[in-house]
Amino acid sequence: MTCGGIAAATRALVVFSGETTIPWLRLLRPGFRHCFLVWCDGRRWLTYDPMAHGTHIAAHDLAPAFDMAAWYRAKGLRVAAVRPYAPPHRPAPLAPFTCVEAVKRALGLHCRRIVTPWQLWRALTQRFPQP
Repeated sequence: MTCGGIAAATRALVVFSGETTIPWLRLLRPGFRHCFLVWCDGRRWLTYDPMAHGTHIAAHDLAPAFDMAAWYRAKGLRVAAVRPYAPPHRPAPLAPFTCVEAVKRALGLHCRRIVTPWQLWRALTQRFPQP
């Protein structure tokens, strides 16, 4: 089964935003100040949005054919379609809890050099180029 052209349980969307209410995050590259993860479990879309004040997790009962990537892009957000990694069987490197670190761990990506949303975008789009 697919969700909006994304094979269920094998692909995910990492969504990048330039919006922020936290002043120091404005130092980050415009358009890449926050990121979150979206995937389809075969029946519904799931959102994992780690924020500075808490984490929002939601299930969206949309038709499996709904094109979530196109919907986010229409809102002006950048979207990287990726396959989760098979992480090594060792603890992830110690790092501050940020949206980037939370998304990296959810994807199984262990890389100390990726600390900003822009660096994550570059790593994901170079490994899994956009269609």
